[in-house]
Amino acid sequence: MSGFWTYSVNECAGARVPVGTIEQVTSRWPGVFRRGAESDAAARRSQDNAVAAFLDMDKRQSIASAGVEAATALRPGDRLAALWADTEKQCFDAGAAYLAAVDQFDGIATAAARSAFDRATGLLHDASAAVDRFYGAHRDTLEQASAQFAATPRLVQDALTEADTARSTVDEQYAAYPSLREAWHELDVATTQLQSDQRDPVRARQHAATVRERAAALRAAVESAPGRQHEARTALSSVRTRIEAVRTRSEGIAPAFSSLLREFNAKSSADLSHNERSSARHIEQADEDLRAARSALDAGNPEHSLELATQARRHLADAEQLVDAVTDRVRLLRAVKADPKETEDKIRFKLRDAQQLALNRGLVAEWGSVLDAQLARIDRASTALTGTHPDYWSYLQDLDTISDFIAGVIERLRSSH
Repeated sequence: MSGFWTYSVNECAGARVPVGTIEQVTSRWPGVFRRGAESDAAARRSQDNAVAAFLDMDKRQSIASAGVEAATALRPGDRLAALWADTEKQCFDAGAAYLAAVDQFDGIATAAARSAFDRATGLLHDASAAVDRFYGAHRDTLEQASAQFAATPRLVQDALTEADTARSTVDEQYAAYPSLREAWHELDVATTQLQSDQRDPVRARQHAATVRERAAALRAAVESAPGRQHEARTALSSVRTRIEAVRTRSEGIAPAFSSLLREFNAKSSADLSHNERSSARHIEQADEDLRAARSALDAGNPEHSLELATQARRHLADAEQLVDAVTDRVRLLRAVKADPKETEDKIRFKLRDAQQLALNRGLVAEWGSVLDAQLARIDRASTALTGTHPDYWSYLQDLDTISDFIAGVIERLRSSH
């Protein structure tokens, strides 16, 4: 029997196998099973590694992206967003490769699956490294911007609290003061804007700053309110004194205007003929404002009293200008009458400077005839001073016009160089 092979039937293949080889064949299957298990484990490790790499990259990208968004919002036009674009695209591409591998091979333990996840893991690691390089290069800017954004809710709440605190300082007896009402209203407007935009970090920070400013203004109005009574009484006393002073000065209009008519051409004072009457009206109006201001103070409204006092001062300033216009005209015309050539000589000297400048700059062809024409204008103004009462006022106005024109030419000559 030892010379014969004993055969068994291979049920899977339907072939005979020598009995002597059965033990050899069956002894190899455990190794096959172990290699299959190892392959499955490797594939699972590849997918696990890819998941970890994706989560790590996503976390890094989110932190950097939030910092870029914060910095760009706080400083519109900053180049940081443009610098971040390439790194962000690398992150998106790596994430897309990972998601594609998950979509195709999730739970599948094959060589192709392992290769896809390994490739995605490599791309994700590269993207994470790129994010780290970008963040390291711009760490201060990114962290500062992120911190500012993170602090925004607190800033909003602090500003609202500050507004409430400022409102609580308003004393009922001063609540009707215009300054307090206006400050309160402006604070309400700023608070409403802050509450409506508090989810927008940039606008919220801006509105929070405005709320703090308006709250400070309300507190300042509250602090100054008690002193308004004294301030108003002092102002009314000052206005009363000034009214008397301006009224006394206005008494000089009539004699001054009379001197103009006696000493000079009637044209020299024609524009001042209504000054006396107009000045008197302004003084009367200031007096009425003063009486109204006293009534407002007595009624417990010192701020309105101060407004009326300010209005009275404006009328008094107008009255003073009308008085000075007449008295100053007398002094001016008397000075010109005493030496008509003084002002004229100043203009001629100015004209010679302009001509010399045109010569030095080589611009005589352009400006020579223009400046020569001014000399003719000066001569005409001078020859117009004729008669018993020359029109010195028109003479001065003509010279002033010529002087202004020459000044303009000089400026253009200098700028042309």
